[in-house]
Amino acid sequence: QVQLVESGGGLVQAGGSLRLSCAASGSIFSITAMGWYRQAPGKQRELVATITRGGSAGYADSVKGRFAISRDNAKNTLYLQMNSLKPEDTAVYYCNARILSGPPATWNDYWGQGTQVTVSS
Repeated sequence: QVQLVESGGGLVQAGGSLRLSCAASGSIFSITAMGWYRQAPGKQRELVATITRGGSAGYADSVKGRFAISRDNAKNTLYLQMNSLKPEDTAVYYCNARILSGPPATWNDYWGQGTQVTVSS
């Protein structure tokens, strides 16, 4: 089965940095788009950043200039470098990926279980 496992979350002071990782494993044929989402308590899950297989990235306005998404296709791993963190960045961060897997070979969106990021003031 396919699994996405996030790591790298934790408690950090405002202005600090964290680097999140998301490792995909299982019977994977291909991974297309990947992304990071976050969800704060009582709020809807929101898109933070996306990246295509070719490395084209997009960001929510709230994180532009502070976060950088990247991926290592050979390792099936996604990263999010988070700099200049603010208290409003506090949330559970989730990895998402569209993956061709099997048998049978099917495309599905997969989610990690999330990693907590807490930014203190």
